Amino acid sequence: METIIDREEDIIEEFSFFDDWMDKYTHLISLGKELEQMIPENKTSENQIKGCQSQVWLNAKLTENGILFEADSDAIITRGMIALLLRVVQGQKPEKIASYEFNFLEKIGLTTHLSPSRANGLVSMVKQIRLYGVAFQGKKK
Repeated sequence: METIIDREEDIIEEFSFFDDWMDKYTHLISLGKELEQMIPENKTSENQIKGCQSQVWLNAKLTENGILFEADSDAIITRGMIALLLRVVQGQKPEKIASYEFNFLEKIGLTTHLSPSRANGLVSMVKQIRLYGVAFQGKKK
């Protein structure tokens, strides 16, 4: 199985192909378009991430192989951001997700090219993903 580090390196390499941030934003938007549709019944207030300017929903379930996430947003760049985050952690073990630092975000320059409100939303998404990791640690499927 691909590790978090493998996936992180793939993303860093992928973003290195783009010279300017408009191209990177376009790529981020395309990642959001590729994100699987979230089951409408899971777009609840309990699954809504607090601290995001736009609406973002995140749901997770523990399987034998790891945590499976589904997410959605009403904003195209935010949808791309959550798709990017999930690409790294999808199907990984809870303890790996709980301690993961998401360092690739800085390496691709995303943290420095977001508006303050989007940056706060990104931090909130990372926190929520990690919280699922913590919550599912020790639980057996």
